[in-house]
Amino acid sequence: MKKIELILKNLLLRILLLLKGKSNLPVKNSFDENSKILFIRLNRIGDALVTTPLLHEIKRSLKSKIYVLADRKNFTAYTNNQDIDKLVIFEKGVKGFLDILRFIKDNNIDTVVDLHDDVSTTVSFLIALCNAQNKFGLEKENKNIYTRTIPKPDSNIHHVVDRVMEISKLFNIQPDKSRIKLHYYLDKASIENADKFISGKFGQNKFLAGINISAGSDARFWGIDNFKSLLGYLSNYDINILLLSSPKDSKAAVKIAGKEYNYFYSNNFSEFAAVISKLDLLFTPDTAAVHLASAFGISTFGIFVKYNTQDLIWSPYKTKFDCIVTTGHNLCGITVEQVTAGLKPFLETIILEYNAVK
Repeated sequence: MKKIELILKNLLLRILLLLKGKSNLPVKNSFDENSKILFIRLNRIGDALVTTPLLHEIKRSLKSKIYVLADRKNFTAYTNNQDIDKLVIFEKGVKGFLDILRFIKDNNIDTVVDLHDDVSTTVSFLIALCNAQNKFGLEKENKNIYTRTIPKPDSNIHHVVDRVMEISKLFNIQPDKSRIKLHYYLDKASIENADKFISGKFGQNKFLAGINISAGSDARFWGIDNFKSLLGYLSNYDINILLLSSPKDSKAAVKIAGKEYNYFYSNNFSEFAAVISKLDLLFTPDTAAVHLASAFGISTFGIFVKYNTQDLIWSPYKTKFDCIVTTGHNLCGITVEQVTAGLKPFLETIILEYNAVK
């Protein structure tokens, strides 16, 4: 049923792109504190986190009213974000679609921005049918729906954050690249809970390595035995080790940790993020945890799948990082020996730096 629905949506999008011409409305060229801008980013948490540098730059430079349209799967990435004046959650279905069109009209949104790096059928229809004066986005196959686009940097050589940041030029902003970073804002309660959990689990204040086992798909789960072997390897170092997982992987976390290691999971994403902020090193598959680590400046070692694509991996942005990448369709092809060989020099360098500061 979903396959049929996808085919119909794509067919309708093709028809829309054939019929839709450029808007006759005059394009707004100046933006200030009176401007009302709606940014749209659906899908996963990591997809949302990589857009936060752009939101921060727009807010800092223009002081405009910033609205963000997210969905049930990723809105937590924007919770507590100080750059956002209003967070709106998109509800699937005809009613939810019409509600957003009505929201844009009722709130006099003058500019709608598509933050997607590729074509989203749902977002394309929203932008094409809304009454906003400006409709901005990266230049893609659906370019006819926008009033203005900017060429999308080559995904083979440009990090996803830099690709999204290109949209700032549509607002006549040339950001200082040295200032660009990811943002995630923790609430006080989450920070306090993370501190309490870590101090309660570890008697000594040592270098803390976090091992995240969870990702957005089964293809990015490395396997219970592999993670057990990794923990055994890390136990040779005089460090604290904390296993991290999503709630859905809590049973796997219990099996991996056994009675020897501490583990953490939470239904509260902010608490999960707060624990990551306390780490000195994060080991993780490709998932939102990578981008949380970037936001907090945490050194990261990743295991990535790069199957049937030339696109750059979504690596941490501007933080110390190393990884193992497989061109297979899942992580099973990466061995423990490969990981420990790559991790050893990276880990030991980070531990030396930690001890030097301490």
